[in-house]
Amino acid sequence: MLPLDGIDRLLLDGFQRDLPLEPRPFAAIARDLDLTEDEVIARLAALQKAGAVSRVGAVVRPNTAGRSTLAAMAVPAGRLEEVGSLVAAQPEVNHCYEREHRLNLWFVVTAADAAGVAATLARVAASTGLPVLDLPLEAEYRIDLGFPLRWT
Repeated sequence: MLPLDGIDRLLLDGFQRDLPLEPRPFAAIARDLDLTEDEVIARLAALQKAGAVSRVGAVVRPNTAGRSTLAAMAVPAGRLEEVGSLVAAQPEVNHCYEREHRLNLWFVVTAADAAGVAATLARVAASTGLPVLDLPLEAEYRIDLGFPLRWT
């Protein structure tokens, strides 16, 4: 993990919400931080490479821009890391996590359309040899995933 300076901390904490909705959002962030657009992009890339952040981008209401689904798998304990890595490597998977349940690996797939979601789920099943349970959205709940970071 690389050491985080004050600018890195502002990038991580200060821009969790309200990514500027304009053609060059990183230029807008740069103006707020008195940096160049290239500096913001380079810092975010370094933070991503270091594992401090996994994704930078807007979050939109489910199924308004493309299609998405929640999926779950029952993965044998000895294969959890292997299967989790295979699932997380899919470009359409935006997060993948373990849960304490018979269905112990959960992930969200987002694609341009329903066929793209289905193709990703089929690819995951084929590459792992395990069935994938598709859990499409029936009722929408808004959960704010941003939270203030505490720096020690």
